[in-house]
Amino acid sequence: MEERIMTQHPDGKQGVNILTRRYTAIRIAILSELRERGEMTFKDLMARLTERLADSFDGKVGWYVVTVKLDLEARGTIERIPGKSPQRLRLAAAN
Repeated sequence: MEERIMTQHPDGKQGVNILTRRYTAIRIAILSELRERGEMTFKDLMARLTERLADSFDGKVGWYVVTVKLDLEARGTIERIPGKSPQRLRLAAAN
């Protein structure tokens, strides 16, 4: 049986239990994009990761990007930039 991780949600809602290998792949991709660009809209992040992972990821990229993004926000790894619309993301100050 494959290892799983329970994700967290920034609003305290129930997370989901997903395969660790999928979580890790999406987490690495999100952090890589944000390190490279500094900050970006969620829409741009989703488009880049969908293109980047389309051929190598064995799940619905969009669903996993949303799930892992929320988890990374809850853990304080990334943050939404306050007062920006559309939603913009960046690495949290401690990262």
